[in-house]
Amino acid sequence: MKFEIIINNIFDDVKLDGTLSPTDNKSVLGIINDFENGEWRYEQFQKFVWDNITETALSHSERQALLSDGAGSILAESAKKLRLVESVDAIGRGSEIAEIVLYGIMKDHYSALPIVPKIFYKQNTGDEAKGSDSVHIVIESEDTFSLWFGESKFYNSIENARLDTIVASVKDSISLEKIKKENSIITNLSDINDLEEISDDLRTKIKASLSQTESIDKIKPILNIPILLLYECEHTKSGTDLTDEYKQTVIDYHKDRATQYFKKQINKCTDVHLYEKINFHIILFPVAEKEKIVNKFIQIAKAYRD
Repeated sequence: MKFEIIINNIFDDVKLDGTLSPTDNKSVLGIINDFENGEWRYEQFQKFVWDNITETALSHSERQALLSDGAGSILAESAKKLRLVESVDAIGRGSEIAEIVLYGIMKDHYSALPIVPKIFYKQNTGDEAKGSDSVHIVIESEDTFSLWFGESKFYNSIENARLDTIVASVKDSISLEKIKKENSIITNLSDINDLEEISDDLRTKIKASLSQTESIDKIKPILNIPILLLYECEHTKSGTDLTDEYKQTVIDYHKDRATQYFKKQINKCTDVHLYEKINFHIILFPVAEKEKIVNKFIQIAKAYRD
């Protein structure tokens, strides 16, 4: 991954509140971008987004069909799938950027395989308000796998008032109805059949495990919920260099935000059956200026569309 990881710990090693429980099913990942010539590297961030857009905006068969037309055609088709929420007041403005960044992190850091291209799915079903923001499978061994249903947010701030909304979204994603829905999408989309990285035997096992006739209780021990919080950060906005002081400031803030987030999640979600068996991963990624990133993303997307 082209970004630097500053925290990669189980939550127990960084939490600021020793009374929280259960915590052994939680982890924290902190990621930062670099600076260049006294400014946060916006272009490197945009490149990461556009390098990863095709796997979340196009199905496997669409990507394969466009290979002979070159990268430009693939990106143009990807751009056509975007919803591009442009209103400044819109809650979802920038949400697709967060979805794409989570896909890139899942692929680069967790070695995950994209099973459901979510922007493609939402665009084709009109279902943008429901379901997880990413669905991945990680091959753990020759005959075992883990299931990852991701949540992603792009906010101007991740102070405490924002965290309640995220907790509510995560709780909804691990409800019986939503897990069954995601399992159904996975087994019905053709992409799972197209991935060469999955052996035929494991593919059969995955489909059997995710069958609507199987109890969701069997899925929860292999279920992971990565929660990406992409957020505007004053320290990053005013920063000019990747100093040790800057890194430590962000690390300390990430420890505090992870503690506050998981405190709220535990308070709201422990009534979910087998909550303690599900693995949660909070991923924190500060950016310099959200509006500048979103405006540039929309500009590039429109250029590809045209």
